[in-house]
Amino acid sequence: MQTLDLEVDTRGVAWLRLNRPEKHNAMSAAMIGELTEAAGRLGRDPAVRVVVVTGVGRSFCAGGDLDWMRAQMAADGPTRAREARTLAEMLGALDTMPKPLIGRVQGQAFGGGVGLMSVCDVAIGVDSAKVGLTEVRLGLIPATIGPYVVARMGAARARRVFFSGRVFGAVEAVELGLLARAVPEAELDAAVEAEIAPYLSAAPGAVAEGKKLVADLAAPVDAAQVAMTIEALVSRWESAESAEGIGAFFDKRKPAWME
Repeated sequence: MQTLDLEVDTRGVAWLRLNRPEKHNAMSAAMIGELTEAAGRLGRDPAVRVVVVTGVGRSFCAGGDLDWMRAQMAADGPTRAREARTLAEMLGALDTMPKPLIGRVQGQAFGGGVGLMSVCDVAIGVDSAKVGLTEVRLGLIPATIGPYVVARMGAARARRVFFSGRVFGAVEAVELGLLARAVPEAELDAAVEAEIAPYLSAAPGAVAEGKKLVADLAAPVDAAQVAMTIEALVSRWESAESAEGIGAFFDKRKPAWME
């Protein structure tokens, strides 16, 4: 894979590492496709007991790659919708993967990175991590990740951060439900191992069925919701605000609403 590093250790623990450290592990079209492929492959592999998703370098995931976003600005409507659907399908594939998914959040997580945290069954982060749904700063909205983020936080807590663009710390991420725990960097691997260990004593089939049962008992992310989020994202990509916000970012200037 070009954007991911994937290995399975002798215990059956799969380590799925976002590997674009020079881009703060921002999600490109290639990474989105490879994450979808990896979710399918790991979900089908009977040797895999647990999956850990993390990042290479100092960032977990900085969200959507801005070059990818800028390409959507120049695309036609059907292309925008197709790209939005690939992002939605990637999140859905990880969310429904029949293996426990543990997030090892070793650094900052913005936008789509928060979406990745939200589809994990549990996420452990360093106490120095910075987190934020920063799409609105670019004139966009956290649309396709929205169902998973709101499901993780609950609507009341999501209102605190979903549409403000505010960056917050790991302690607040725990309060919001995005992280189960925030630990010092030196303790992160031990904390992740503590989450892995119980699954290695559990029956794999029972774990998979238990995960599905939770999903069935909760309000599922359905096709109508996915379609609504795709439409919402495409609409924002076509807006004057997103053109101004993304243009301002690349021009290294403040957008009009900050001047």
